[in-house]
Amino acid sequence: MWNTIFFQPLLNALIFLYNLLGQNLGWAIIGLTLLIRGVLTPLTLPSLKSGQKMKELQPELNKLKEKYGQDKQVFAKKQLELFQSHGVNPAAGCLPQIIQLVVLIALYQAFNLVLQSDGNLVVNLNKVLYAPLRLGQDFVLNTKFLYLNLAQPDLFSIPALKIAGLTFNKLPGIFLILAAAVQFFSSKLMMPTVKTKESTDDLAASMQTQMLYLFPLMTLFIGFKFPSGLVLYWLVFSLIMLVQQILLNNGKKH
Repeated sequence: MWNTIFFQPLLNALIFLYNLLGQNLGWAIIGLTLLIRGVLTPLTLPSLKSGQKMKELQPELNKLKEKYGQDKQVFAKKQLELFQSHGVNPAAGCLPQIIQLVVLIALYQAFNLVLQSDGNLVVNLNKVLYAPLRLGQDFVLNTKFLYLNLAQPDLFSIPALKIAGLTFNKLPGIFLILAAAVQFFSSKLMMPTVKTKESTDDLAASMQTQMLYLFPLMTLFIGFKFPSGLVLYWLVFSLIMLVQQILLNNGKKH
């Protein structure tokens, strides 16, 4: 069922776009990302709006924290009442995040198959490609995109450096740095702009601060291990989400 619903359609879409866009895997990944983002937008937009409302309610949450902070049960009840009165669902972001994670896993599986180099690429691809998209035996995948080899991590080699007993000879590439930066700014936009002592002590605010740095660091770590094709997908996907968040914020101001 996993292959039928997620993996196979994504892989076929990737190969279709690869052929459509001049056999350029980079543009195919970007095109697939735009397609996925378009499909997921109706699911993610309510999550973004809910996050924006929670951000706007932060001053009122701080007042509740100050008034009822000593009684956690009362505070939780008042907090829920505040959310309900403004139509905010704190769990609104769960389903979109789960779907995005599932898509990312399926894409990783697809990229693993497409970017393999064991000589059996055509045979293995044709096992899961729909009949009109099946490849000839002379098919050769073009993994070049700008300076990237999409089958390899986006890293630059440097002279070996020893720091605290550890040896470093690689630095993250431009796309990997951009992906981490976009993650940082996306998380930053979702954080409350008004901070008080109470909001600093709040568990949710503390978790938000941790996530602000955790997601970019995770992006860098993953980018060191996985093909840059996956990083390219994550960069474009996150960039679209950042633009949507900026537009949503600007719309609230007017």
